Formats: sequence, structure tokens, C-alpha cells
Amino acid sequence: MSLVWQADFYRSPQQNIQGQVIWELLICSTTRSFEYTATCLQSEASSNWLVSQIQLAASEQKPDIIQVFRPQSLSLIEQAGKSLGICVEPTRHTLALKQWLAEKQYPITLDKPPPVPLPENLWGEKWRFAKVPARDIAEAFSDRPIPIVLLPEYLLPINLGLASTLPIPGVIIYGGRQSMRLAKWLQQVRPVTLNYIAGESHGLILEAGLADRWIVATFEDPEVAAAAKIYEQRKQQSRGLHFLLVQPDDSGMTYTGFWLLQENQNKLS
Repeated sequence: MSLVWQADFYRSPQQNIQGQVIWELLICSTTRSFEYTATCLQSEASSNWLVSQIQLAASEQKPDIIQVFRPQSLSLIEQAGKSLGICVEPTRHTLALKQWLAEKQYPITLDKPPPVPLPENLWGEKWRFAKVPARDIAEAFSDRPIPIVLLPEYLLPINLGLASTLPIPGVIIYGGRQSMRLAKWLQQVRPVTLNYIAGESHGLILEAGLADRWIVATFEDPEVAAAAKIYEQRKQQSRGLHFLLVQPDDSGMTYTGFWLLQENQNKLS
């Protein structure tokens, strides 16, 4: 079983006794049975310093993976991980670390850029809201020959304690000839959640990566807006669980990409 750490390396809200700015490294396991902290002056914050601290924290057992949620931490930790042969995984799902930061009253809210339109060369032919009974999620999408699939076991409805008949909401994009290109792009940006934003012009916003936001669709049609509200209501009933499905057409014969997502994993972000 892989040993996973979660780490943050960022400017501390505290200063040293000389009033100098310091950076603080926090490392914990996913259960917080292991915690490690170290600080350095801002002028000393480097990947080399991180390498030495990770080695001290690891003692004789290096982690297989270090998860990082803060964009400003990622580059230095990635460099240190590369030097030590440790995989660094950028992800918003660092609940243990974020709980620790919250207890310390350290800032964990990331600045989110305004959403930008999906690249034109990726956009498919049409899209729609959809739903799948909870009992069918695993069978429908794990057993099919889908080129790109993200179906984490911990997000399967049965593991979230959801009723088998509960409708899991989602969005289907019919990509046409762009279907595979769109699915590969989505795999690269790492979808996190897909949200309906109401307004004069309604929008469907994809949260991806550590802090990226993409405009998947805009619409003014009242019927589509009503369907979007039902989509959000169903997400509340499904503990935030929802899906994104890319397929070439509406024949239902071929799927290109599938992502099982959960919105409420990001409440601390």
C-alpha cells in the first residue's frame, strides 16, 4: 500500500522573534497519525531546503506520494520530490492537511481566477443534463471499454452510503469529432466539480486542477435553467456526487471519457 503524505510550504502568518518573514512546512499523513513541521526564513525557502526537511521527516521510510493543494507550494515541492524520487500529486483533496491548517487558523482559501471559456477547438456539438441511478454507476462505467475513466472507489455511491435508487446527476457532452480531443484535454486539466451558476446569462463552470475555472457552457433558455436547478438540487441530495460524461454522439453505444466527481470534497478549499 502506498505511503501518502500531504504537504504545504507557504509564507507563515507568524513571524520570528526578529520580526522576519518565515515560511513554514507542514507535512502530515492522510490520517494525521504523523505530523511534521519546520520553518525557515523566506530567503532560505528553496527546493534544497525542502529536500533536507523531507529526508528528516521520512527518517528511513520515504513516502510514495506527496499531495499538494496550494499552487504556490507546488513548484518547489515538485522539484524536491524529483530529487528524492517521490511522486508529487497536485490535488484539492487534502482534507487532513486542510483540517490541520484550519485548526492553526492558517489561510487555506485560494485565490480563484475568473473562469475562462473552453478552447473553441475542443467544444463538441451539444450537451445536456442527465441522471443515472446510484446502483448503475459502477456497472455502467467500470465495465465498458472507455478510453479515459476517473472512477475513484471512495466515491462509488455504495461507499458513500447512498441509496441504490438515488439519481446521481451529471452532464453529458456530445463531442462529435472532437470527442477524444476534449476527453484528453479534460484528463490533463483534472476535473474537480461542475457547477451551475445562475445569472443574467446562466453558466456551467468546471472547477479543475488546483484553482482553475472553465466556462463549459452559457445559456439563457428558461427550460435549461430549470434543468440546471434540478441538477444542483440532486447534487445536494447525493452528497455532492455527480458525473461528467463525454461521448461522440447520442447513440449510447460509445463513451470517450467519464469522471465521477464530488463537490463537497472542496468545502475547505
